Amino acid sequence: MRYLKTIKQVLAAVAEPLRRNCTFAVFMYLLGCITAWATLPNVRGAHLYDNLYLELFLDVYVLTLILTLLPRKVMIWVRGFFYVVLYATAVVDVYCFVKFQSTLTPTMLQLVGETDSRESGEFLRSCVSPDVLMSDVGWVLLLLFVHVLTSLRLRFPHFIPRRWRELIKSIWLRTCELLHRARPIIGTAVLTLLVWSVYSSAHNKAAMHKLMSGTTIGEVEHTLTEKDHAVLYQPVYRLVFSIYANTLTAKQIDRLVRTAKTVTVDSCSFRSPNIVLIIGESFNRHHSSQYGYVMPTTPRQQKLERQGRLVKYTDVVSPWNLTSFVFKHLFSLYCVGDKGEWCDYPLFPELFRKAGYHVTFLTNQFLPKAKEAVYDFSGGFFLNNPKLSAAQFDTRNTQLHRYDEDLLKDYDELKGQNTENNLIIFHLLGQHVAYRQRSPKEHKKFRGDDYKEMKPHLNARERQTLADYDNAILYNDSVVTEIVKKFENEDAIVIYVPDHGEECYEGDMHFFCRMHSAKIDARLAHAEFDIPMWIWCSRQYIKKRPEVFRQVVNARNRRFMTDALAHMLLYLGGIHARDYKEQYNLLSPEYNESRPRILKNTTDYDKL
Repeated sequence: MRYLKTIKQVLAAVAEPLRRNCTFAVFMYLLGCITAWATLPNVRGAHLYDNLYLELFLDVYVLTLILTLLPRKVMIWVRGFFYVVLYATAVVDVYCFVKFQSTLTPTMLQLVGETDSRESGEFLRSCVSPDVLMSDVGWVLLLLFVHVLTSLRLRFPHFIPRRWRELIKSIWLRTCELLHRARPIIGTAVLTLLVWSVYSSAHNKAAMHKLMSGTTIGEVEHTLTEKDHAVLYQPVYRLVFSIYANTLTAKQIDRLVRTAKTVTVDSCSFRSPNIVLIIGESFNRHHSSQYGYVMPTTPRQQKLERQGRLVKYTDVVSPWNLTSFVFKHLFSLYCVGDKGEWCDYPLFPELFRKAGYHVTFLTNQFLPKAKEAVYDFSGGFFLNNPKLSAAQFDTRNTQLHRYDEDLLKDYDELKGQNTENNLIIFHLLGQHVAYRQRSPKEHKKFRGDDYKEMKPHLNARERQTLADYDNAILYNDSVVTEIVKKFENEDAIVIYVPDHGEECYEGDMHFFCRMHSAKIDARLAHAEFDIPMWIWCSRQYIKKRPEVFRQVVNARNRRFMTDALAHMLLYLGGIHARDYKEQYNLLSPEYNESRPRILKNTTDYDKL
């Protein structure tokens, strides 16, 4: 009997936090469910987080336990704090989803931090506009209204008519009596749910801890590429993650800003009056007919090569298979193996501006927008920060486009600001997934059936995906060629290089995109790190600088990794600065071709 009594006491104690905070538990659980339902994308295949209801129960129980352990006077204030934070975060999160088709993101939080009081007021007014109230935001506000009304009636029963008051009191007392008697049963149910929820939620909680333990935004981003990464299934978790991500980027921005203030250029000969850098996206070299692929995916570039002024490089790899990581290596004078981190070195556009070049940046990816994944946030934060953007660029485009060809229109509108010496950077969307969306209808040449003999092991859907990827490469071929045409009559040199490669059913693989967490072997490196690269020179350029063109031709078969690209660009600009290293310049006689090409800071490409 004594043991039975002890068990009953334990079970009652387990249920006590929920009993003492019943209203809080009920409404916070409903709030979690409503926000999950309201932010479910209306797309095919979208579904709620599998462990939503159990993990939400665990989270609510932990909050009630915290409240129960606090002194009553403190508990009242803490509970009020929880209400304000959870309801406010839910309203903002659902509002963002309704307005921008995205829940809270680091970029969104960054944009909020840049708003003034007028914009904040407009936001608050828009939250109570009729169209918003009738959207899913209205469900959160309705729950809040019912919660407030319930709390008022519980605390001020005289609001209720007298005859109803007696009935409610009678029902309440009877219910309390029944619940008191059933405490062991309720405790058993609560304990069972608690054990089940802890077991089912442990992995996600551990993954959240790992996500929030990254020391850099790149490390956090890489964690999110893992298969079993954390699911931030509630608005408050998304808010905390956004704050955390912004904190990490702020640290690197501070270091970049300090470096930018100390940037100096010793001298500049303006060796190349017009330097054009085209940065592509997700281009597997082995899907380029220019490099021997069986499908004619790059006919225009091959034509330029036959004309003798486009020089193709045969052994180029990317240091990473993530755009954001690559961009940090491309823009910084840091090379893999150098001391410190990428953010301790100047960014090459800063040096070009300091030297007297007019720098233009035209991007179809890295413009800050509310609906931005952490990958784009991580890759673009150092380009979009106001201080760093001003240090790097004189001219920028202001909007993203569905297709890359519209960047040419942006350039036509902005080229009037060009000076005698210009660095122009085009950053394309290229072959970024989803491939089908990367090329307009009139540029779709390949069909899934074209690959039946070449890839007999693929099903119809996979063959069509492969066709979409090759169509995206074919469209990219037309875009980069049109960019080249813009400089046909200029004294210009054009460099094309994509950020990284891409898997698209290589060999017998049934996979596309990239394997971020897989061990790098020869096959994976072949698909995801081998990239095309070429340099084109106008007739004027070759006539005036035959020695540079000779260097371009002589270097075509050298081993190269694109983390050193900035040093070659400085050479082409004739810029001498403290952080420039001759051994990293691909065109220099002193270029160190034996430098290890380390992929993802782990694997030597040339030893695979």
